Order: sequence, then structure tokens, then C-alpha cells
Amino acid sequence: MITSASNTRVKKVAALNQKAKERRQEGKYVVEGVKMFLEAPEEEIEEIYAVEGFQNATCMEKLAGRPFETVSEEVFRKMSDTAAPQGILCVMRQKKYALADLLAAKNPLLMILEDIQDPGNLGTILRTGEGAGIGGVIMSRETADIYNPKTIRSTMGSIYRVPFVYVSSLEETSVQLKAAGIRLFAAHLKGKSWYDGEDYRKGSAFLIGNEGNGLREETAALADTYIKIPMEGRVESLNAAMASGILMYEAARQRRGG
Repeated sequence: MITSASNTRVKKVAALNQKAKERRQEGKYVVEGVKMFLEAPEEEIEEIYAVEGFQNATCMEKLAGRPFETVSEEVFRKMSDTAAPQGILCVMRQKKYALADLLAAKNPLLMILEDIQDPGNLGTILRTGEGAGIGGVIMSRETADIYNPKTIRSTMGSIYRVPFVYVSSLEETSVQLKAAGIRLFAAHLKGKSWYDGEDYRKGSAFLIGNEGNGLREETAALADTYIKIPMEGRVESLNAAMASGILMYEAARQRRGG
């Protein structure tokens, strides 16, 4: 059992939680909690740590036959990024996707995120996207780190299953998407069409902008169509994750034939 917070492995896990640079260099990230452990793909788990006295029966079944390290409560708190740790965490190997992976399905439904900064918003978009059946998420380089612990928690496991890529140029990527027959829709205040008045049954992608500034004009100009969500009262816009959810589920409704 590890009882020292100065242990090299403990420091490494803490660094992965705290530093995006460390995660990029190592190609690893940390997940915490019972649900994230139980849903973690076996082949992507690098290390497992459980607090002394950890007893969850379902987790113990998955742990059977697997090497894992027991640590003291003090050490686990040092390694954890949560206020109320559940007593188990894993170091995971990062996944690598290419744009082609997101385009593999027939009539893909994609999200394109420009400079989303809030890790919780990003994680919620992934989680909601999985529920709505999207084929993946495309992000600008300035978008929050998808392996940030707060993002990971917000995905509630969808990080394991929803393909994603960071791209250096949304303009170049939009050319590739259009060549693949995908129509681009920008959620924009200048939209003349209501979001539920367009057809998303064929290949479609929604452009979603930064929480504070929205889409850059040059990015919005990449869209084939501007769409807007009706607003009552004095509200001018919605949270990025909420707006994304509305659009994704409208597309899902249409694709179900509803």
C-alpha cells in the first residue's frame, strides 16, 4: 500500500489531473469514481488505484484478476480532483481519432465547436451528443482540453465512446466536410430560419461558438445556413451546451421520423 504523498506514482497522477501539458506529453488522463471505472474500456486502462478499505462489490468484480494499487486515504485525496472522492481512480490511455473516423457513418451528424472554454460545457456537449446519436465532435485548437478532469466528469462516460478531433483550421475542415456532402448550420443571432425549420436528415454539422463571443464572423461565414432558437423575454442567447442539446435533439427527432 502506498502511504506517502511524495511517492513518484502519486505525484504523476496528481500532475495528470492538474496539467494539460502533462496529459499531452504522456498521452494519458485520469478518470475517477465508480461509474467511470466500471465503464472504462479494459484495453485503455493503464493503472488503477483504490483507497484502503474500498469495498464496492461491482468494482471488486471488475478488479478481480487485475493488478491495482491500494493507497491510504490521505494519499488518495492528494491524487483525486474531486471534493468527495469515491475511492477509485484510473489512469487511462488517450484515444486518437482522425476526421475520417467521424465521417465513416452514412449521413453523419457532427458538432463543430469554436473556442468553447468551459470544461463543463464541453463535457455536457459530449454526453448530450451521445444521447442524441451524433457521430463526433470537431474542436478548434483553442477549445478547452477534453481530458480536463471537469470535462471528464461532465461526460459521465461518453468520453470513452464519442469520437472527437481538434483541428488547426475550421475553414479547411469545413471544405472537407462539404466535400463529404455535409451541410453546415451556424447557430447565429442573424439566422433567418428557426432551428426546427431546416432538414438535418442528411449529413449535417452544427457550428457552436465561444460562450462569451459566439462564432467569429469568418467562422460563421463557413455555414451554408444560419439558424436561430426562438427566445422569449429578454434572453438573447442560451448556454452553449444547452443550445447544442436543442439542435442535436431536433436532428435526432427528424432522423427518427418524428
